[in-house]
Parts: sequence; structure tokens; C-alpha cells
Amino acid sequence: MRNTIFLMVVVFGFAWSSVGQVNPRDILRKAEEHTRGDKSYAEVTMEIVRPRFTRTISMRSWAMGEDYSLILITAPARDRGVAYLKRKNEIWNWMPSIDRLIKLPPSMMGQSWMGSDFTNDDLVRESSVIDDYTHKLLGQETIEGRKCHKIEMTPKPDKPIVWGKVIVWIAEDPYIQLKTEQYDENGKLINRIEFSEIKTFDGREVPTKMTLIPLDKSGHKTILTQHKMDFNPAIDEDFFSIQNLQRVR
Repeated sequence: MRNTIFLMVVVFGFAWSSVGQVNPRDILRKAEEHTRGDKSYAEVTMEIVRPRFTRTISMRSWAMGEDYSLILITAPARDRGVAYLKRKNEIWNWMPSIDRLIKLPPSMMGQSWMGSDFTNDDLVRESSVIDDYTHKLLGQETIEGRKCHKIEMTPKPDKPIVWGKVIVWIAEDPYIQLKTEQYDENGKLINRIEFSEIKTFDGREVPTKMTLIPLDKSGHKTILTQHKMDFNPAIDEDFFSIQNLQRVR
């Protein structure tokens, strides 16, 4: 999963005092490599919290690098079999209930994903935090006892990204994302995303809980919880095909 979603993120050897020598782009790349690996598989639940109800969605997610990802909804029953595929620059949605395959245009990337507070881009990840933003190191802060690099990401002018800027906090040793803030084009803070419950899968420490809180919507939040992760699934490029999108289970 991307989403993220979103979303989704070895140790270099440098001193914390040497701020000027730290490349924020390299920090983000290392964080992605640590969190995603070359290949990954995850089993995830998404809890959509609203003032009057709570809805839970279960899913399975496969990814290979930045170019390939596939998300399959496994519950609830009404959504079972809905799937999303990213294959390089194309994103597809399979709707089995109406036997329809939809190619998502860039204009839909900012829309809500499955009714949650995450966007299509957060979960399926059309944009790249490495290539589609410029990066600036703002300094260091401590979160939950872990020293973090605070990095500002500004979308490049030619990229269709809804945010005016994004600020991320990346912990060192290992490089994992612990907090994200998303701002609109006027500099207003819209969303805060918190990463917690760090556990070890396949020898890697990763946050297993991601909570997105939209600050302009009282009582709203979306929580992603990873229950299983595999950094060496038996998949290759052929797995991420439109044909497999319609038959994966």
C-alpha cells in the first residue's frame, strides 16, 4: 500500500550536528527503501471514523518499487473484490459488482479513496515524494524519543499535486516517517498524519499504525493498521497486469 495512504515510508553515517551536509532527498529515499523495500506485501485494515459512524475496510496490498502497486479490498462484503492497480504512469480501478474497469485520470487523484480522509494519490501514489517535489531540511526535532529530520517538500510547478507544501518528520536509525503535515496553497494546515506502534517485520522496524486527522473536520479521522508485512513476496512485474487486477484474490 501506498495509499499512503500516504503513505505510505540504513543508517547513513553522519553526525546530527552536521546539518549542512545532510541531503533531504537522500533521507526520503532511504526512508522509502527501508519502509517499502524492493518488494512488499501487507494485510491492512482501514478504520474510517465519523461523528455518527465508524466503517472498517480490510485490504491486501502488493508493491514493487515506485512503479507498481496493487490493492485488493477483502471486506466488507459489498466492496469485496474492488481493486486498484498502479503500473508506471497508469492507474486502474476494477469494480467487479458492475464488471467495469476504469482508468483513473490525474484529475481524480485528489478525490477521497473509498470514502476515507485519504486521497486516491495517498493510497495508490501517482506522485513521487522523491521526483515530484523540491526538498528543504528545516532542522531536527524529537518525536517519541526519536531524533527526526524535519523536511519541507514543495510540489514542482508542473506536477498535479493538490498540496501547497508537505512537511515530514523522518526518524534516524532506522529511517522511518513519524509525522506528516499537509498544507494548502495558502499555507493553511489541512491534515496531520501520525505514525505509531512501531513493530518489527522481516527484521525491519516499521510503524504499523497511521492516523490521518483532517483539522477542518471535527470528529473525522482515518486509521490504517498493518497486521502483516512481507518484504520478500514471490511477485514480479507480470503480477501487476490489468488481467491480474481482475482475478487476484
